[in-house]
Amino acid sequence: MKAAVRDNTAQQRFELAVGDALAIIDYRREGRFVAMTHAEVPPDLRGKGVGSALVAGALALVRERGEKVAPLCPFVRRYIRWHPETEDLLADGYDQRPP
Repeated sequence: MKAAVRDNTAQQRFELAVGDALAIIDYRREGRFVAMTHAEVPPDLRGKGVGSALVAGALALVRERGEKVAPLCPFVRRYIRWHPETEDLLADGYDQRPP
């Protein structure tokens, strides 16, 4: 997956365009952390690594900005569990490995 994830601050979501389709993670900013609330990948793109690429790119943007993440979305929580190298991005209160 070569496409770049972008932060659409006006709509409070991270976006990954794949062709004409758009995968998103909705979020809200709360101080120095980003609460990721919902991820959605179009049905025809599921199972192709698009969701993982989206989360990886969103977490990279969070890291770049020196922010932390509250993974309220189950998909984001699973991604972090499967990629322990991202656990340092967890906001206070989310410092244990997600279930």
